[in-house]
Amino acid sequence: MNKMNRGIATALSAIGIAQALKIVTHKRVHGVWDVKQVATTGGMPSSHSAGVAALASYIAANKGSRHTETALAVIFGVIVMYDAQGIRRHTGEIAQLVNDLEDNVAQISGDFPSLEFVEREKELKELLGHQPVEVLGGALLGIALGYASARIEG
Repeated sequence: MNKMNRGIATALSAIGIAQALKIVTHKRVHGVWDVKQVATTGGMPSSHSAGVAALASYIAANKGSRHTETALAVIFGVIVMYDAQGIRRHTGEIAQLVNDLEDNVAQISGDFPSLEFVEREKELKELLGHQPVEVLGGALLGIALGYASARIEG
């Protein structure tokens, strides 16, 4: 396997491992096994962070920290992690507020029959982004996997 393919395989493996770990962390927090967590966004650890950190650390271990490819992977990774814990998390918080508001309006409309309110069939998805600790957990997992993959390879 050449280095490019190994880098992709390392990043995808980190994403898969992070997604599988969400089942375990969900059990630990909620006390219930939920296999569906493997396909969720948000949660601990961040698979986005794990993937980009694995790729960046794999490249850094092979090319060195001063190489252009390392710089590209690190900057790309920082942007992805910032987005995961910033914009996407805030979008989820806004979705939660909208869902709560809709519940309140539905309750009020029951008291006022003239108020025409049609409730949506499905609530907005609230768990979109990550808390900073979830991003950090994914990043640490990814760094470890990327470095290990580079060492095993060579």
